[in-house]
Amino acid sequence: MPHLRPLALTLASCAGLVLTAAAAPAPAGLFQDHAVLQRDKPVPVWGRADPGEHVAVSFAGQTVGATAGADGRWITVLQPLAASAAGADLTITGKATVTLHDILVGEVWLCAGQSNMEFTVDNHNAVYRVENAAAEVAAANFPAIRQFKVGRRASAAPTDLLAGDWRPCTPATAGQFTAVGYFFARDLYTRLGVPIGLINCTWADTPLEAWLSPAALAAFPGFHNGHPVPGAPPGREDPWVPAALFNGMVHPVIPAAIRGILWYQGESNVGRAAAYAEQFPALIRAWRSHFGQGDLPFLWVQLANFAAGNNPAGGQWAALREAQAKALALPATGQAVAIDIGEPRNIQPRNKQEVGRRLALIAKAQVYGIPVEASGPVFDGAVPEGKAIRVHFLFAGEGLTAGGKPLQALEVAGADRVFHPAKAVIQGDAILVSSPLVPQPLAVRYAWSNAPEANLFSGSGLPAAPFRSDSW
Repeated sequence: MPHLRPLALTLASCAGLVLTAAAAPAPAGLFQDHAVLQRDKPVPVWGRADPGEHVAVSFAGQTVGATAGADGRWITVLQPLAASAAGADLTITGKATVTLHDILVGEVWLCAGQSNMEFTVDNHNAVYRVENAAAEVAAANFPAIRQFKVGRRASAAPTDLLAGDWRPCTPATAGQFTAVGYFFARDLYTRLGVPIGLINCTWADTPLEAWLSPAALAAFPGFHNGHPVPGAPPGREDPWVPAALFNGMVHPVIPAAIRGILWYQGESNVGRAAAYAEQFPALIRAWRSHFGQGDLPFLWVQLANFAAGNNPAGGQWAALREAQAKALALPATGQAVAIDIGEPRNIQPRNKQEVGRRLALIAKAQVYGIPVEASGPVFDGAVPEGKAIRVHFLFAGEGLTAGGKPLQALEVAGADRVFHPAKAVIQGDAILVSSPLVPQPLAVRYAWSNAPEANLFSGSGLPAAPFRSDSW
């Protein structure tokens, strides 16, 4: 792996410095002032010390101890903690004492992916700035919502080194928060009333393969010798090396106690949907296995409408969306549909408020047991009916609606497998779709293009997920 060797040597050198300089026990990089710990779960706290040194961790009336191994590593586990309204000190005592201040207990979510998750509330750059950014930042006075921004690092092998710090959310800091994560957290905080911690683990313009762990990659032949994934941008090969971002950015966070994972990624994998359909579930299973906390809730954002290559009608983005949706077969998963809130000429749409809200709806319903409508209509079958085809839906809520306009983005095909634009009539929780050019429709598709004008919603205002009834 010649292009990663200098980085690996640098990391090894830094690790050596940590070991030789550890006069006092050193907590892992995630444990700093202002941290948020996960409530109601065992909480691992770990770090390094001199080999054989006894380390004690004290917090919230508990004291737990461990002895550093020959490699200097130690780990303790606090018993489940109740949510806290005020910060407290956490002390780590060995040959000397380290005190961490203003530690809260609440809900911790790992936010991972590429640019649309990295996208900030307002970084004073027109590209990474949400709608109404100035007003959002001015109102962002939620010090119990906190972010740890993981420093970018691609690594040839799993590393424990972690750069970053915890920052409470204030008008001075909110602009640098992941926008999707912040609006998700704000919504949850308003409802749950407990601290929310976000671990922002993102790198723009990176492929899923780079976020797979080495163990997960073993199931996919063809990734050898640290070669970048095909399509890597010139000069940016390192973050496109399979497993490099898992090794450098996710692995150092493990085994932190977290409530779940938010994921927004896929743009860099458009054109490789068949592989994504296999690799994305593998990533979910692998991350759950590495964190060792059972079926951690794993929620993601389906790619928004985008006219790739100025071609709204192309199908590569539709195929990637379908590959994402297939992962819903795994337990404790959820998908926020964004087909109606993208910007066809902007791969990084600015309406992150609604994306965060939709993810929060799923978390409320699936994770926290709050009775809310969390899903828009989902395809549940299509049956030919004379010159039309009837499409049934799950999660139609209070019925289907097109916002007072004709339904868009529908197509039907007959035995010739040629799709033609179609019209539809809403009938309760179903639609009747037809086209004069298809006298005997056998298949129907909805929003099956790069940037469709999708306007099918449930009565609660959530969009229908793109679908096709065929497998052609």
